[in-house]
Amino acid sequence: MNGKIGSRVTGMLTGSSAQDANRSPDADENANLEGQHRGGGPVARRAVLASLGGLLIVGTGVAACSTTTGASPGASGAGKGLAGAGTTASPTPPVRHARVAARHARVAARHEPGHKTGTTRHPAPPRPEYYIDDGPMTVALTIDDGPSPVYTPQVLRVLEQHGVHATFSMIGGNVAAYPQIAREVVSAGHLIANHTWSHASLPALRAAAMREEVTRAAIEIHAATGQRPTLFRAPYGAWSPGLLEYCAAQGLTPLDWSVDPQDWARPGVNAIVQDILRTTDSGSIILEHDGGGDRSQTVAALKIVLPRLLDRGFRFRLA
Repeated sequence: MNGKIGSRVTGMLTGSSAQDANRSPDADENANLEGQHRGGGPVARRAVLASLGGLLIVGTGVAACSTTTGASPGASGAGKGLAGAGTTASPTPPVRHARVAARHARVAARHEPGHKTGTTRHPAPPRPEYYIDDGPMTVALTIDDGPSPVYTPQVLRVLEQHGVHATFSMIGGNVAAYPQIAREVVSAGHLIANHTWSHASLPALRAAAMREEVTRAAIEIHAATGQRPTLFRAPYGAWSPGLLEYCAAQGLTPLDWSVDPQDWARPGVNAIVQDILRTTDSGSIILEHDGGGDRSQTVAALKIVLPRLLDRGFRFRLA
């Protein structure tokens, strides 16, 4: 019987040696690491050399491996760290709009809380602002894609009538075409945010083209109004780590929104009004448009929704 066991041991060692001869150094290293994780590896192989008792040791090692593996936690828990870091870093009011909540999750998933280079940890770039924090019943109105020679003056008259100030996210190409309207917006006490040169989806561009979209618009807005924007809004709310890092480098605050009545799609004046009234809460940033097409519904909706929000006790401030 001892002879049979000896033959089995010899066969196992011979087979192992033949496999080792054909393995690359990388495979050996991987096998050693795997063996150390499971409680086997080179140590378990030397145990076989310990003669007849080796088979019992190998069997014991396998049993121990099974016990350890069953007790170890799953790897999926490690992937939840990002979401946790994102929610605890800057608490925000409850999200009342499903589309906005989904977009928040997509943006958060693309950004880590920080990254390491060697032993140095670099802070993550700032995340977009979806809300303002200026006390209860305070909201911000933002008007995008202008200036428009037709609709921007109409929006300005409605805002003046109700004593509301807004942030106009302007496209550089439109500012170049209508610089006088951009100056009228500033003269009326409103704020201008950089909304790129051509309203391109920036994550789809190469880094140099993305930077040009931002800087070219900033230069044009400054040339027309004498002011350098400190806010930046990404077209379509499409952010990327590279874009946020560039905003930080340029001293630009990334501005998003939390109330989107999708007035750009012209769903009807009543639909725009009801969406805003239903989803606006303390800290909301409301999105509307004065450029990019027929904005007559937006103008009509603002005439209704602004006095109603003011009657509810909301006050407007610049984003």
